[in-house]
Amino acid sequence: MSDQIIIRPIEPNDNVALAKVIRDALTEFGANKPGTVYFDPTTDALYELFRENGAYYFVATINGELVGGAGIFPTENLPNGTCELVKLYLKASARGTGLGKQLMHKAMDWAKLYGYTQIYLESMPELSKAVTIYENVGFSRIQQPLGNSGHCGCDIWMTKTL
Repeated sequence: MSDQIIIRPIEPNDNVALAKVIRDALTEFGANKPGTVYFDPTTDALYELFRENGAYYFVATINGELVGGAGIFPTENLPNGTCELVKLYLKASARGTGLGKQLMHKAMDWAKLYGYTQIYLESMPELSKAVTIYENVGFSRIQQPLGNSGHCGCDIWMTKTL
């Protein structure tokens, strides 16, 4: 029997499991440093954060277990029509399955339907495998950050036209 993979909108009871996935992934890659979502208090309240207009978050479950997620957020001071791809993290057991790319496409499809025309993201060298995936789906590096994410620990910035 194959695994049952479900991608669905975030629910209030996802907060604790999702915060653990995010912090475990950052710790695993040595990216659990100040200026990242590791120390961001909103990481413990993602359901509430993504109630904001123009924001949406998808979680992925495998056989009922939450294994990751990805979201779209209208980060402050981004150019008109631009949103940010945020908090795309997966448990180690779910990586390499194509699920991260599925989550990313689901989030980008939602952003396009919502009316966004460009998507922005921030990353760091410790997450080089993710950066390669972003490049493979059409993101291009830019020279400086956009908007006010508050994540000064990120030094890779990328955009993609939707």
